[in-house]
Amino acid sequence: MATEKTLDDLFLETLKDIYYAEKQLLKTLPKMARAAQDQKLADGFLMHADETEGHVERLEQIFDLLGKPARGKTCDAILGIVEEGKSIMEEFKDTIALDAGLIAAGQAAEHYEIARYGALRTWAGQLGMKDAAALLEQTLAEEKATDKKLTELAVSLENVKAAA
Repeated sequence: MATEKTLDDLFLETLKDIYYAEKQLLKTLPKMARAAQDQKLADGFLMHADETEGHVERLEQIFDLLGKPARGKTCDAILGIVEEGKSIMEEFKDTIALDAGLIAAGQAAEHYEIARYGALRTWAGQLGMKDAAALLEQTLAEEKATDKKLTELAVSLENVKAAA
């Protein structure tokens, strides 16, 4: 008979998933920055890479709070998002549409992270993990801010250029 799975189990599995995702993004963001043609976009990717290091540190704090080792679990979703970003970098290299594509790829990653951090924060609250919930809320706010910055760049600059 299968073991009953709990919200605690789901929380831990999702924590491993987002830990793996953040580690993948740490490798990918500098590549996106190098590919970007617009300096503001490149700087934004590098700034978010620095922020992502803080996200990893917070996740490691949560693993510590749980008394569990900080280990990732392969996240097929982020691998697909990263692969999509690589395709954009290759297929649109040196074109006017490259930065618009990079922004879209960045937002795909942000939206995935926002969904994961939102769920984890809610579950941490439901499970009485106040310290974990506060750490997750901090990261969630940063992910939302990054998404907003990407939207502002898309509207003010890149998509307008690509449509010209």
